[in-house]
Amino acid sequence: MRKNLNLSTIALLSIPPMLWAGNAIVGKLIYQAIPPITLNFLRWLLAFFILLPFAFSIFKSGSGLWRNAKFYLALGLLGIGLYNALQYLALQSSTPINVTLVASGMPIWMLLVGTLFFGATINRQQILGALLSILGVLLVLCRGSLQQLLALQLVPGDIFMITATIAWSFYSWLLNDKSQHVELRQHWAHFLLAQISYGLVWSALFTGAELAWIDYHINWSWNLIAAICFVAIGPAIIAFRCWDAGVQRAGPNVASFFVNLTPLFTALLSSVILGELPHWYHLVAFGFIVAGILISSRQQNKSSLQ
Repeated sequence: MRKNLNLSTIALLSIPPMLWAGNAIVGKLIYQAIPPITLNFLRWLLAFFILLPFAFSIFKSGSGLWRNAKFYLALGLLGIGLYNALQYLALQSSTPINVTLVASGMPIWMLLVGTLFFGATINRQQILGALLSILGVLLVLCRGSLQQLLALQLVPGDIFMITATIAWSFYSWLLNDKSQHVELRQHWAHFLLAQISYGLVWSALFTGAELAWIDYHINWSWNLIAAICFVAIGPAIIAFRCWDAGVQRAGPNVASFFVNLTPLFTALLSSVILGELPHWYHLVAFGFIVAGILISSRQQNKSSLQ
């Protein structure tokens, strides 16, 4: 059976990149006020307490939270404990644009991880879609100038983002496994809280190591509190809810192409903050990215995503 994109699925997969663009910019704005891994822990701790009133029943004895502990430990490590912690760590030495550039390799990593570890097949349409989508990202980042593209340089923080992207690829493919989480998936808050619960264990361990390794204190302010609230509600709860649902509908490979909207949203959001209007290359890049999404979703042969 073939999976097609409809308007609701497109909306579900477009919301996360928009929120993740804001997450990258906010993370850069506050990186001097709070250690990156500590920030990740606090955002998910707040998200945990926000969701708890709606999904506290998952902690009952015999719940899927306990029966499928290994599965949720893996999701918690990859999606909650690692991905954003590594992104915030990357922003210590890189820019939001550079970070989202590195993340634009998501479709390639998703195809490789799916093929090597989950038995997925790659077709020509997916490869063509990946190339078109990445071309759109590069067009935004070089602002339509080849010289600016050649001047882009990777910094050590970008290695953290590559690792984060690979972790997210594994996370997304695990979401596609419907055999181990049927019970909790019946309510999205239950499923997300299960991931967060185990993810907080990982994140607490990483935070303890961070605070033991560096002499870094949190500089509390109302701006920092507002930032933590934003990254906990928007890029965490809302984005993860939409991404989980979108991956279930479209499959990991197709969903991965929507991640390439993040650099475009980052550039547009940066333009708004700087008071600049969008340029021609934003529109052209959007066309390339959308073309990549549409081409990759038109699968003619059966695959593991069908």
